[in-house]
Amino acid sequence: MKDIIVTYGLGLLAFVALVLAMQWLQPKPNLPEVAPDFVLQDLDGRPVTLEALRGKTVVLNFWATWCGPCRREIPHFSRFSIENPEIKVLGLTTETNIGALRQARKALGIAYPVVLADAQTAGAYDISTLPTTIVVEPDGSVGAVHVGAMSARQLERLAN
Repeated sequence: MKDIIVTYGLGLLAFVALVLAMQWLQPKPNLPEVAPDFVLQDLDGRPVTLEALRGKTVVLNFWATWCGPCRREIPHFSRFSIENPEIKVLGLTTETNIGALRQARKALGIAYPVVLADAQTAGAYDISTLPTTIVVEPDGSVGAVHVGAMSARQLERLAN
């Protein structure tokens, strides 16, 4: 019995170490000091520019409807955007099917603007993994960057 407990304990320890190593080794985007500006449209056709949000902390969450980890973290972002109205949350996606995006917005209860990001914007932010979250400070500088799904606690720490 003792051998089984030791074996499972070592296996669990190895699994935790592997998960932490994967998170630590995940490549982060290579970003300039100042976040690249963009002029994009939300799902309702309204223009959204990063420059217009200068003076506020902005959380940019790059995601996709087909991305399971993205879908799992959306409730955290929605709750955060409601509880922290002074911080602007934007969900950026390179998907082009507006109908599917509107359905996803409704089905997932997205409480923040979904913005149609073009390839140029995704490239300017060096997005290679979804989800990726970037915090832009009020002065326009790039603050924190997180690659991969986030918990509510991680989002709170990252954006505050």
